Amino acid sequence: MTTTTPKARAVPAVADIRPVRLAPLDILRLGLLGIHTRRMRAALSALGISIGIATMIVVTGIPASSQKALMNQLSALGTNMLQAVPIPNQTPPIQLPPQSVDMVRRIGPVTVASAVANTHAEVFRNDRVDADDYAGLAVLASRTDLLQAINAEVRSGRYLGASTERFPTAVLGSVAATRMGIAEVVPGRPAPQIYIAHRWFTVIGVLAQTPLSPDIDRSVLVGWDAARTQLGFTGHPTVIYVKAREDGIDAVRNVLAQTIYPELPGMVQVSRPSDALAAKRATQTTFSALFLGLAGVALLVGGIGVANTMVISVLERRKEIGLRRALGANRGQIRGQFLTESVALSCLGGLAGTVLGILATVGYAAYQGWPPVIPLPAVAGGFGGAVLIGMAAGVYPSIRASRLTPTEALATA
Repeated sequence: MTTTTPKARAVPAVADIRPVRLAPLDILRLGLLGIHTRRMRAALSALGISIGIATMIVVTGIPASSQKALMNQLSALGTNMLQAVPIPNQTPPIQLPPQSVDMVRRIGPVTVASAVANTHAEVFRNDRVDADDYAGLAVLASRTDLLQAINAEVRSGRYLGASTERFPTAVLGSVAATRMGIAEVVPGRPAPQIYIAHRWFTVIGVLAQTPLSPDIDRSVLVGWDAARTQLGFTGHPTVIYVKAREDGIDAVRNVLAQTIYPELPGMVQVSRPSDALAAKRATQTTFSALFLGLAGVALLVGGIGVANTMVISVLERRKEIGLRRALGANRGQIRGQFLTESVALSCLGGLAGTVLGILATVGYAAYQGWPPVIPLPAVAGGFGGAVLIGMAAGVYPSIRASRLTPTEALATA
């Protein structure tokens, strides 16, 4: 009788066993699992990071918003404006060239160049007023872009434009409107008229008060071309208003007289930049170093909180670590799990802090009536700092967890 011996199974060699490699998505799931199972502790740890980042955004965003509002107020004071006039009391009187405004516009940093000219005409409410009852108002020929050059606004009606500057139309300054008895120009109603140099002019607008150019408040403005045809204006400007980039205002002032009157630059008087420009430049150099230091400390405290949480997590999860090591997880996978958990915790805190800081900055700026300014470097730096802190805070706990042997971890659990 023949006995058959069963064939023994071939035992694979140890060298043939390959360790299982976890995909990055699997490591991320393991890291988020630790946060999900300990929600309260994770929330409190992330709170430290979020407070630090929110503080960094708030202490940079609120001063930046305040500074922006201050810059706008200082700019409204004419920090980028210059005026050029001929030197007075000269015999014969100095007359600026008619083409001087166009020449000024060719200067690089200049953004707006406009002008007015005194027509020496007399203005009355109507043709029934006695000639001796002069209102004492100047009748000025005006360019259509004057309002942009002097930061003026129309209170009612409209300003001179391409369709009206050649016709007998006028715009009154705030004081001139009061003296003429014309409070406003109402659309749909017959426009009021005034009597200039024995001619009727229709009032199409009234200007608001112009603090930067008080002479305009006491003036009646007519179109440049209308002044030529109706009032005998010769085309020589009396005052040239220039608006330029603030970084080039000094350079413009140095060449303005030569540009306006190349033959006699010494006969042109140019105003100096507003004192508000010096104040604005001084304000722009201010930096909130103390606030940034406080934000950095808050961010550091949050990072220490994350590190503390991860160390305690390693101590509490020794059983899990030992079981995973016994099932074949290597040290690199354990390190990756805890490092991912630390970075994810910091990212969640960073995201929450960024949103909180932006909302707080926008809300406070809106309450103060400031233009909201969110410094992008602070946002990017804060979130990037949170990620780096999370990595730094997770290095030691992850290394410590990976060094635990399966027997040691299960024995002390």
